[in-house]
Amino acid sequence: MFITFEGIDGSGKSTQARRLADVLRAAGHDVVLTREPGGSAGAEEIRRLVLEGDPERWSAETEILLFTAARRDHLERVIEPALKAGKVVICDRFADSTRMYQGMSRGDLREVVDKLHDLMIRREPDLTFIIDMDPETGLSRAKGRNGHEERFEDFGADLQKRMREGFLALADEFPERCRVIDGNRAPDEIAADVASIAVRALS
Repeated sequence: MFITFEGIDGSGKSTQARRLADVLRAAGHDVVLTREPGGSAGAEEIRRLVLEGDPERWSAETEILLFTAARRDHLERVIEPALKAGKVVICDRFADSTRMYQGMSRGDLREVVDKLHDLMIRREPDLTFIIDMDPETGLSRAKGRNGHEERFEDFGADLQKRMREGFLALADEFPERCRVIDGNRAPDEIAADVASIAVRALS
């Protein structure tokens, strides 16, 4: 099974992805925990290009090409081999993030994202958790990490608000695989909800 976590910056996706991996491993599943952009050697190189530097470093069109290139390498080298081997793949972000951040953030490019996805990726998750959180809280958390990968956080609160609305709309668009989880709660409560849904899906 291919499981992804999505949501605005600072929503706790990475934490919940790790916690779910631990739960499923304890239950006897062979789990690959990975992330995007990145997850493979080539994709990690592209990650540094797109997540660091000035917010205006790349146009949205260029970002779409970079993210798609990273995703293709990740898919070929990590995701597909693991799924073929019968493993559970848990990924922190996937194509839905590109649909939101590049497809909607700086112009109406969703159609371009989807066309490239259909041409080069052709894979959707089996289950997607969208961690829904107040945008101001999420941005405060993300900026509080004081990391060097803050290029998208530097676009500010307006982008985070639009992305939250976009992710909720995406859940309506793909109801068969998307589950919206209230992220404005204690991490243990969120993790319990996520684990319950995932275990049922795997049974």
